[in-house]
Amino acid sequence: MDDTTAPAFAAATIARPKPQSRNEQRRSPAKRVEPRLVALRTAVPPFSLGQPDVAERVRLLFSEVDGEAVERLMPIFGNAGIERRYSCVPIDWYVAPHGWRDRNALYIEHAVNLLERAGRDCLEDAGLRPRDIDAVVAVSTTGVATPSLDALLINRLGLRPDVLRLPIFGLGCAGGVMGLARAADIARSNPGAKVLYLAVELCALCFRKNDTSKSNFVATALFGDGAAAAVISAAGEDGPAFHAAGEHTWPDSLDIMGWDVAEDGLKALFSRDIPALVRGQMREVAAEFLARQGLTFSDIDHFACHPGGAKVLTALEEAFGLAEGALGASRGVLRDFGNMSAVTVLFVLERMLAEGMRGRVLMTALGPGFTAAFQLLEAP
Repeated sequence: MDDTTAPAFAAATIARPKPQSRNEQRRSPAKRVEPRLVALRTAVPPFSLGQPDVAERVRLLFSEVDGEAVERLMPIFGNAGIERRYSCVPIDWYVAPHGWRDRNALYIEHAVNLLERAGRDCLEDAGLRPRDIDAVVAVSTTGVATPSLDALLINRLGLRPDVLRLPIFGLGCAGGVMGLARAADIARSNPGAKVLYLAVELCALCFRKNDTSKSNFVATALFGDGAAAAVISAAGEDGPAFHAAGEHTWPDSLDIMGWDVAEDGLKALFSRDIPALVRGQMREVAAEFLARQGLTFSDIDHFACHPGGAKVLTALEEAFGLAEGALGASRGVLRDFGNMSAVTVLFVLERMLAEGMRGRVLMTALGPGFTAAFQLLEAP
C-alpha cells in the first residue's frame, strides 16, 4: 500500500500529534474543525402493527391472566399517541411463549439485517464505499451480541479489517444522542476520518404475554423496532455541524428506568414519575448545559427531542417553554413508528432535516441512569 491509498487512520495506529511548546502554540493556534453530519438514513422491519390491532390482541391474551387488570390498563393504548409501529416478527409470534435464548437469537439476526440496510443506504447517500469508513460506533440496548454488532457487520458491509470499533450498550433511549456525541468526538479528534454511526433497537421482542404489570402494558403500548445509520466527518463536508454535547445523571435515580433480566427475556422498568420529573427539573438541567456554552433557550431555533411518550413530550414542551404541540416532528415520529428507544430521536432528526430545518438545534433524550443527554447541532 502506498501513501496515496493509506487509510485516514487505523485502529491500532491512530496518529498522535506531537506536543507543541507554548511558543509554538502562540504562533500557530490550532483551528478547531467541527464534525458534520454527512448523511442520515433510517430503516424499519417489514411487519406493520396498527395500534388498534395490538390493543385487541393484548386484551385477548391478558384476559386469560387477569381480566380485571386488563380493563383497568387498556386506556394506555388509546392515550399513547401512536397509530402504527413496526416489528421484526409477525404479530402471531407474540402469542406463543418465548425464552431469553429465543428472543436474543432473533435480536442478533434482525438487528444485523436492519443495520446492514440502513448502513448501505447511508453510505450511498454520502457517496462513500464501505472501505472509506475509518471508525464505526454501534448503539443498542435491547439484546446482547458477543461478538458485538459492529464486528458482525464488518464482513456484511465490507468494512476494512482495521476499522476502529466502539460498541455501546446500556444507554437505553438516551443512546441515540449519547452515541451520536461519541461518534462526533471520534471524528473531531481525527480530522479526515469517516465515522459510521449505527443504532438499532428491537424493543417489541421484549413483549411478555403473562405479565400484567403496568410497566409491561406501557412497554407493549409504546415500543416498536427500528434502526438508523449516519456518517460523520470533520473533513470539510457540508451538513449540520456538531457542537457541544453533555449529560446529566440525577442522583439516586437508578430505579426510574431500565431493564430487569428475567428467564423469559428483558422486562421493562418505568417509573410513573418520569413526566413529573421532566416537568419539574428538565428545564434547569438543560439551562445549565446551555449556559456552559454561553447560550440560553432563546438561542435555540429547534428542539429535536426523543419522544418517550405523549405525556413526556407534553412535559418537555412545558419545561422548555414551548407551545403545546410545538414538538411536531417528535409527535409525528411517535405516531408513525412508536418509541424505538435510542433510534427514535434519529428518526426525529431525519424528519426535521427533510422538512428544511435551519439554525441551532438542541437534541435531547432521557435514559437509564436516570440521565438526560444533550447534543447541539447547527443546520446550515
